[in-house]
Amino acid sequence: MLKDKNSSAIVAVKDLDRAKAFYSDVLELNLADTSMDGVLGYRTGGTWLTVYKSDFAGTNQANAVTWDVGVELDDIVESLKARGVTFEHYDGMDREGDVHVAGPMRLVWFKDPDGNILHLIGGVPV
Repeated sequence: MLKDKNSSAIVAVKDLDRAKAFYSDVLELNLADTSMDGVLGYRTGGTWLTVYKSDFAGTNQANAVTWDVGVELDDIVESLKARGVTFEHYDGMDREGDVHVAGPMRLVWFKDPDGNILHLIGGVPV
């Protein structure tokens, strides 16, 4: 039924202006849609990231959005660090600095201003 359909991520935030600054300026996403009041639409690759205002923002304790960034992971991590992003560290996985390593997978997690967990997945650098 849904196997051939696109999906997208949706993230709840308390302050749209603060979220817009983070998603547009820090993550460098292009704001593509502001047609609905209280909703920001970002085009990210071939999908959408919808950011909307909610009193329940930041209550999810699991990944909210995941990006597959391939071999660009280390460059993206350094760029985000330069913009003030701090990365989450989790026990039970090997780590090289801020990057968790699980076989050929390289993983980082960080939070947006409302505490939503954002996740980047990369491969072994070439």
